[in-house]
This record gives sequence, structure tokens and C-alpha cells, in this order.
Amino acid sequence: MKTAIILKITLPLLTMSFILSYVYNVSLNNWEQYFALTFSICIDGIFGIIRGVKAEGFKTFKALRIFKSLFTWIVILTTILITEKAFPEASWLSETIIIPVIAFMVISAVKNASQSGLIKAELLNKIMEKVDQHKNI
Repeated sequence: MKTAIILKITLPLLTMSFILSYVYNVSLNNWEQYFALTFSICIDGIFGIIRGVKAEGFKTFKALRIFKSLFTWIVILTTILITEKAFPEASWLSETIIIPVIAFMVISAVKNASQSGLIKAELLNKIMEKVDQHKNI
């Protein structure tokens, strides 16, 4: 009887330990990608909160969207990195999916900083001209 109970307890614990240690290993080997994603989402969120406070006051449910977005993108990045490790031919996935997300977050952060008054409108226009410069070529 004790053996059956021990098996019912240890088998799920061992399975979860293996999965979590694998995810831990993948995240440690790719910490730069996690850091870049987390930093860009947090900066965008902070400037968005500052803009929101100046425009309409602090709204808790809007501020909590930062954590929802952060959790979602970390899960997506983890899934992509595990897929890349399983299939070396898919090594292009993280660059194709995550880099545009980070770029849009940085652009959003710059716009939020401009709308909150932290960056002058002229500087924002110069930045946007530099971003859109390839369209004229």
C-alpha cells in the first residue's frame, strides 16, 4: 500500500521536476532574449502608465495588463526556444517572431514617452523620420 502511494506522489513530482528543470535550462541559455523582451515590455508599460496618469488618471486594470502581456510573451518565447532546441532547422523562429515584437514595443514606448511630455514632439518626429527613411528608397 505504501508503495502505491509513493508512486502516485513521486511520479508526478519527478515529471514536473524534469519539465521545470528543462525550461530553466532553456531560459538560462537564452537569458538575453528574455531580458530584452522583459525590458522592452516594462519600459513600454511604464511610459504607458505615465501617459495614462497624465491623460485620465491611474487605472489599475490597465496597469495590470503589463503583467498579462509579459507573461504571455514569455510563454511564447519559451515555446519558441524549446521548438528551436528540438528542431535545429527552426533556428530562425525566435528572430522572426520576437524581434518585431520588441521593435513595436520600443516604438510604442517612444510614442508613450512623447505623449506624456518626456520627449519633445520634434525629437519624436525626427525618430519617426529615421524609422520611415527606408520608404523613400
